[in-house]
Amino acid sequence: MRPEERDKAYLWDMLDAALAVEEFVRGKTYHDYLANRMLRGAVERHVEIVGEAARRVSEATRQGSPEIPWCAIVGQRNVLAHEYDEILHEAIWGIATRRIPELIAMLRKIIPDEMRDD
Repeated sequence: MRPEERDKAYLWDMLDAALAVEEFVRGKTYHDYLANRMLRGAVERHVEIVGEAARRVSEATRQGSPEIPWCAIVGQRNVLAHEYDEILHEAIWGIATRRIPELIAMLRKIIPDEMRDD
């Protein structure tokens, strides 16, 4: 199913932020992540952007792509935005290294080719 017109920009924002997270952690270890405050902040912020864009995607587009864990993505955004004192670094690392690559693959399947520059 092709996304609704207004959702295309949100999906692209999700993909762009996810690609940034993938780039940030490439070649890094969990120890590198823990030791680098700037890296942690960059990853957290871009995971939050993914969630904020996902929050804005219409229900019709969400239902057309049920393989994407919309609620979990938005829920993680809410934790990062509102419960920052409870962030579990190990969980964010897992999202960055396992869930983000999966999400990128899913988004590439639903974002129209003419919108992608990857």
